[in-house]
Formats: sequence, C-alpha cells, structure tokens
Amino acid sequence: MASILDEYEDSQNIRQSSQQRSRLSNTNIGITHSGFVNVRLEEEKPIFNKQRIDFTPPEKINHLAVCNNQLCMSLGKDILLRIDLAKPDQPNQTELGRKDDCKVHKLFLDPTGSHLLVSLSTSECLYLNRNTQKVRSLSRWKGHHIESIGWNKQLGNETNTGPILVGTSQGIIFEAEISAAEGSLFSTNPDQYFRQVHSLEEDGRPAPVCCLEIERGLENKHFIIATTRKRLFQFVGRVAEGSEQQGFSSIFNQNQDLLPSFQEFPVNMGYSEITFYTSKLRNSPKAFAWMMGNGVLYGQLDYVRPDSLLSDVQVWEYTQDIDLTRNKPLAIVLTQFHLLLLLHDRVKAICTLNGQVVHEDVFPDKFGSLKKMIKDPVGGLVWIYTEKAVFRYHIQREARDVWQMYMSMSKFDLAKEYCRDRPECMDMVLAKEAEHCFQNKRYLDSAKCYALTQNYFEEIALKFIEAKQEEALKEFLLKKLNNLKQSERTQITLLVTWLTELYLNRLGQLESDGNAIVFQETRDEFRAFMSSAKHKDCLYNNRTTIYDLLASHGNVDDMVCFSVIMQDYERVISHYCQHDDYTAALDVLSKHCDEKLFYKFSPVLMQHIPQKVVNAWTKMGNRLDPKKLIPALMNYSQMGSTQQISESIRYMEFCVYELTVTEEAIHNYLLSLYAKYKPDSLLWYLEQAGTYPSQIHYDLKYALRLCAEHGYLQACVLIYRIMELYEEAVDLALQVDVDLAKSCADLPEDDEEMRKKLWLKIARHVVQEEKDVKKAMNCLSSCNLLKIEDILPFFPDFVTIDHFKEAICISLEEYNQHIEELKQEMEEATESAKRIREDIQEMRNKYGVVDSQEKCAACDFPLLNRPFYLFLCGHMFHYDCLMQEVTPHLPAFKQSRLEELQKKLAATTLSSKSRHRPTLKDEGDASSLGKGTSGSSREQIKSDMDDIIASECVYCGELMIKTIDKPFIDPQKFEEEKSSWL
Repeated sequence: MASILDEYEDSQNIRQSSQQRSRLSNTNIGITHSGFVNVRLEEEKPIFNKQRIDFTPPEKINHLAVCNNQLCMSLGKDILLRIDLAKPDQPNQTELGRKDDCKVHKLFLDPTGSHLLVSLSTSECLYLNRNTQKVRSLSRWKGHHIESIGWNKQLGNETNTGPILVGTSQGIIFEAEISAAEGSLFSTNPDQYFRQVHSLEEDGRPAPVCCLEIERGLENKHFIIATTRKRLFQFVGRVAEGSEQQGFSSIFNQNQDLLPSFQEFPVNMGYSEITFYTSKLRNSPKAFAWMMGNGVLYGQLDYVRPDSLLSDVQVWEYTQDIDLTRNKPLAIVLTQFHLLLLLHDRVKAICTLNGQVVHEDVFPDKFGSLKKMIKDPVGGLVWIYTEKAVFRYHIQREARDVWQMYMSMSKFDLAKEYCRDRPECMDMVLAKEAEHCFQNKRYLDSAKCYALTQNYFEEIALKFIEAKQEEALKEFLLKKLNNLKQSERTQITLLVTWLTELYLNRLGQLESDGNAIVFQETRDEFRAFMSSAKHKDCLYNNRTTIYDLLASHGNVDDMVCFSVIMQDYERVISHYCQHDDYTAALDVLSKHCDEKLFYKFSPVLMQHIPQKVVNAWTKMGNRLDPKKLIPALMNYSQMGSTQQISESIRYMEFCVYELTVTEEAIHNYLLSLYAKYKPDSLLWYLEQAGTYPSQIHYDLKYALRLCAEHGYLQACVLIYRIMELYEEAVDLALQVDVDLAKSCADLPEDDEEMRKKLWLKIARHVVQEEKDVKKAMNCLSSCNLLKIEDILPFFPDFVTIDHFKEAICISLEEYNQHIEELKQEMEEATESAKRIREDIQEMRNKYGVVDSQEKCAACDFPLLNRPFYLFLCGHMFHYDCLMQEVTPHLPAFKQSRLEELQKKLAATTLSSKSRHRPTLKDEGDASSLGKGTSGSSREQIKSDMDDIIASECVYCGELMIKTIDKPFIDPQKFEEEKSSWL
C-alpha cells in the first residue's frame, strides 16, 4: 500500500507516444509562407496522459470517490479505504460493520473532502467524517434509496455540510444537514434534519433524481439543477439575506405555482449523468455536459439570465459504435474544451468546439471492464477504475490546438486569444482572418490583419493593387510602417514615399470628384501622417523627394504645410513671395522669428510692405542686428519710395533712441537719411548726440562732409566745435550768425591767446564786413581780453574819434589802475627783501652751546668725539650718523649727487696731503694760490653736502613725516627679528 500512487508508463502510453512521433515526423520543417520556422525541438506530450496507479486491491473495487485530494473507495463487501493523496503512504481502512447481504450502492464525497456518505442497497445511508474512524448511520434517511447529493459549496466546511439536497430513486428531493461537531459525535443522529422539499416526475410517474447541483449567482440568486433519466429541471429563486442557513425550501416554494422549467428528450437509457467544468480562476462552474439517451447536451452557464442558467446549448449525438442496448456510455467528464466519455472498454475525448473525436484510449481486457470515471473538481485529475485497477489522466495544455479549431470556425478573436504566446500560430490566425476578410470584400479589415502577419510584403501589396483597393493598400502600408523598428531605415523610407504618393493620388481624385467633406478628412489624415513624430527623421532626410512628389501633383497647400512641419520656413516664404503674398510671408517670418530669414527676405518685403516689415522688426527688438538690415533699408525702388524712406527713418530712430544701438554704421546711415530727407531733425540729432567725441557714435568727418555737401552750415559749426576746430567754427559761424560765432569763441577757456585770436576775428568781421562800430564796442565788452588798441587797426582812417571816446577813456583808466597796482607791488617787494636781509644777518650771529656730556641722537655716543651737526630743534648727530640715517630716505638723484660730492671731497683731500715738500718763492706763491683755490672748493663741496644731508632734522623734519607709513621692522627681516626675541 505504501506505493499506491507511484506512477509508471503503460504500454498504451508508449503506443500513443509512437503515434505522436509519427505525426511529428510528417510535419513540414523549414521556412513556411509566413516566415516562421515550424520545427519542434522536443517531443510534445499528449493532452490526455494516462497513468496507472501501482496498486493491487485486496478485494474487488466496488465504488470510488475523489474530491479535494481525498480518495475513498469501497472494497469488497465491508471495507472502506480512505487515502489522503498528499500523504499516499498513510492509507486509512475502515469497516462498515455490515454482515448481511447489503452492498454499497454509491459513494458521495463533499467538495471539502471531509464528509463521506455511503448509500447502501438496503435503502440505508451511512456517514463518515474525515477526522473520525466510526461509521454512523443516518436514521432519518432510512427507507430512502439515495441516488444523488447536491452539496452546499458556500456554507459547507469540515464539521458541517450546511443545507444540502438529497435525491432518491423515487424522485423525491429532500433537504438535510449533517453535523460532525463534538457535541454530536456522541449522538446517534448526526443528521440535523431531513425534510421533503420537492418531487420529480416523468410521464406522470416518479422518476429517480440522477443528479443535483446547487449554484449561487449575483444578488443572492440561487440556481438548482436536477436531472432524471430524460429530463433536466431548473429551479431559480432568491434567498433572503441571512436566511441561507434555513435551506433551499423557499426556492422550491417560489416555483410551486408554476410548472418547473425543464428540458426533455425522448430516449431513455435508464440513467443520466451531468458534469460541470470550473476554471481555477472562478468559484462557479462555467460549462456543463449532460449525458442522456439522445446524446450529450452541453453548453455554457449564464448566471445573468433571469429564467434559465443554460446558454449556447448543443447536442452531441452518439457515434455509431455507441449502442444504447449493448455499449452504453457509463460516465462523462467535462474539461475546458473536451468531453471524456467512458465506455465499457475505452475512453473517448470529444472536442466541444467542433464535436470531433480527438482521442480514443482503449483499455486492455486484463484489467476487466471499466466501471466509473470521476473528476476531482479541485485537483483537476480524472480517475477511472475497474474492479482490479485504478487509472488517472493528467490533462496537459488542453488549449494548445484550440486556436486551430476556432480558426476553422472563423472565430478569429477567440483563436487569437488562445495563441497569444505562440507567434507562429498567431501569424497563421491573422493570415487566415485576413484572407477571410479579403474574400468577403472587407478590404480594410483584411489590410489591418495582413499588416500584422509575416507574409511576403510584395505578395500582399500586389493583391490589393490587382483588386484596385488603394484605401486598403494604404491601410496595409500604414500598419506595416507603424510596426517597423527605427533601425529599418530603408523599409521606412520606401513605405513613407509610397504612402505619400497614395495620399496625393487620393487627394487629387477627391478634388476632381468635388467631394469636399471626404477631401478635407483625407487631407487632415495626410497632414497628420506628415506630422508624425515617429517618421519625422525619415521625412526630413527625404524631404527633397517629398517636395518633388508634391510639386508633381501641383499640391501647393500641402507643400506649404509640409515645409512648416519640416521647419523649412525659407521655402514657405519663398513660395509666398513668388505668389506676391507678402503679408503671409511676413506672418511666417514673425511667427517663427528666424533672424537669418529676416535678413534674407527683408529687402523684398521692404519694397512692398515697408510699414508691416518695420513693425515686425521692432517686435523682434534686440534679436535682430540692425547693421545687417541696412541693405534692406537701402534697397527701395522709385515707386512708393517716400513711404519706404519714412519707415527706414522710423526703424533707425527706434534702433538709436530705444535700443540704444552704438554701431557707427547705424548712426551714419541715420545722419544720411536726415541730411537727405529730414533736415529738420538733423541739428536736433547732432545736439542731443553729445558734445564730446567720446560720447558720439557717428563718424565726425563723415557727418561734416555730409552737412557741408548739403549746405547745413549751422550743423557744420556744431561739428567743428565738437572737433575742437574753433577757428574753422568761428569762420563758418560768422557766415551764419555773429552770436553763434561768439559762443564758439568762448569755448577754449584754458587758452587765452586762442580766445583773443577768435574774438579778434569776430571784431574784424563786425568792423570790416558789417561796419558796425556799436557791435565792435560790444565785442570789447563781451571779451575782457580785447583792448581798444587791438581793434583800432581794423577801423578805416576816416572814422572819427567820437565813436571811440568812451572806449578810450575806459582803457586809459584801466591802464592807470594797473600802474598803481604795479607800484604797490614793488613797494611791498622792497620791504620784504629788507626784512629778509635782516633775518639773514641775525641768523649769522646765532650760536648754540654744546655740553661735553652730550651724546649723538642716533648712536648714543659722546658727541664731541667726531664732527657733528646741531639743529635748532635740539637734536645733535655725528656727521657720519646723520649721513647714515638720511641716505636711505633720499631720492635716487640726490643719492647719486651725494656720492659724487663724496668722491670730489676725497680727491681734494688727497691732493692737499701730497704738497709737503719745500718749494721756491715763485713755487710757494703758486702753491699758496693753489691751496687757497683748493680750500675754497672743499668748502663749497661741504656746503653742497650739508644742503643735502643737514637741510632739516631727520627726526623733526618732513622726512620723518613721509616715513610714517613704513613699518618699524623690514618685512624681509621680520622673521629673523622675531626669532631673535624668542
């Protein structure tokens, strides 16, 4: 018993594997039409893999039940074997305790695997809980032959079944509840209650209840399915919230007034069986299969429908080898896509999608005839047993070939759903769907599907071309383009170019047909295609080709749109200019603010819309370089030149006065415009531009030449003044206005000689040219540098003295006053010289007394040891100490002068010492003369040295004040001095 679940391969499986290998060997290997390689690297296991359990029963197997990995079987007459499939080596054997001739009729195991009901042939029922060893009799159930149990999946647990339904062979449906709680273990009746709720009939007579199933829908809605031999009943009702513990009697009560809903089939084979399929992701079954006399009724379960739970119902009729008289089907199991039908010697697998038998497994005779087939609703395994052996089926990847069936049924959405992880299968489904749509003339849908396949591109494209379906071809190309990678540049380029041609052909056709709505929709679609960010690089790199295509179709509007998308604004503006739409060209310029394009197209635009162009320039502000716009300003024609000139002046004034541009070319051009077309503003501009050359941004010489050419003398005078050419300014101003000349004559304030010269020019002009004596006299009063005698030579001889009487008198008075001032200054100078001589004489007689104990202020040694200096402040210094103190602070030229005097003094000292030998009288006279001369030169040298060294006290004089900001310690010797203090 320890190896009851050890698996081994049966000879039947070996035979199936060989069949599978032969089927694989016939598979086409190589590159298929779709481009995928159909080759399997390893052998694929079959869907239904049968395995025999290595188990030899001690007695014949009567019945078997499996649920939630709990296996129970009835052996012989009185043995009940229970196995937990999670612990197969620990079986549990229990005796029923029945010694009479009763037999086990059926075993019923609840969904939790905890509650086992044993129906006996003597119309008794036994109960066994998974956690106990004692079999207990259900006294209330006695006298009823139990045929079916409807378990409560919502309320059932390990200790209590909750309200359940019980079907008998007499067609009565009872409601019961079994409890295995501790309090009831010592009770003789574990069944809580047992009451009749309904009865079923066939042809007016009671019929056995073959199957019962309870399901719960939305909003507490319950469905009960009950089957007899040829009828399937449905009971639908609601159970009030919190009343589920009271059972299902209310549902049957709700259906008493009405005939129960049922389906009936005429053929009766004495029994029927219903099975359900529950996916792992759901708690409620989603499909059913009912095995009855006419065949197998199968379909879906729809919990939303108000009256019936069954939907999409179909009948699979038994094949010819199934004879209801000799070879009746014994059991049925429903999987996701298959029906497993158990016959006495074989198992047939029928696909529920197409009704085809896809698998047939024959069992050897040595194991005996097959008795029953059961599916574990929790584990999903299918169990089959005979009297001598137990088998089980593993169902592996049941949906692997479902896509082919859905594809053959033209249910392409479902086919695609079941091959999402298999690209080669998905490609086949898409290709089949595309072909199906093409044959049904759904060309757009066909193109969308073809674009997702790996079929040959040229073949599909030619297919649509031959069918003259350009829209479908366009859709196919668009989908293909979107599926390409960015690295596939060649393919992208070809598709983009082809699509552009298709769009242009379509637009041309729609325009000729006059279909405005469709035309606009197609144009919007085409422009969206050109604006796609995904294809932007391709369109940009091949924009020349796209332009050629647009031009060949004469599609100007879309060409402009494409240029804007490509930011090729130069082409757009050129187009507008060629079509004389200068306002639109300027709008594009203003919108995108490209400086280079402004410089390029401004000359053309300035000829036609100068005002708008200048407005656009002013909005651009500092982003434009005015100097580069000068060619546009100067490129005007004779037609309408007045407006262009005024707009040019306006922009130049904007640059100068608002942008404060300092470029000389801008100011010079503005000057030229003023000089030629707006002379009233010329002088004002020159005046506000400044009076100093450093402030002026225009070329003075150019401005002077410009003003001179046009005869603007007053402006020339202003420029001469700025250039400090006062003589020229006065000469030119005298041609305009004497007052202007006077203002120019006073400008050289620091040069009196120049001022006098300029005023003399003015006086000469007044006297000689204007012959106005009063003005000449006014010149004398305006300038204090001129005297009457300066301007008298300018007057002619015949002028009488009366005109100058007043001026001459004033001049004489000024001379007299000047003479008196000079006399007074001379007297003051004489008195000052006298006092100075007295001070000098007094200084010669001054003396100072030096004590013998006095010391030098610099070296602190006795003063009288060496030559010394005495200052009036009281400080006394040795000669050499004073020289040492003063020399470092002297300027360089005085230091060199001092060294020179020292050398001369040393030379005179040596020459005086060499004269020690006796001489003749003449020689003595000569030497005494030389000595006197040498002595006087020595004294002069010493005097010069005293002037340098002893001009002032080194401590009290100006020298000490100049050195106040110098440190006491030389920075270069600071560290040495600092270390000496440590």
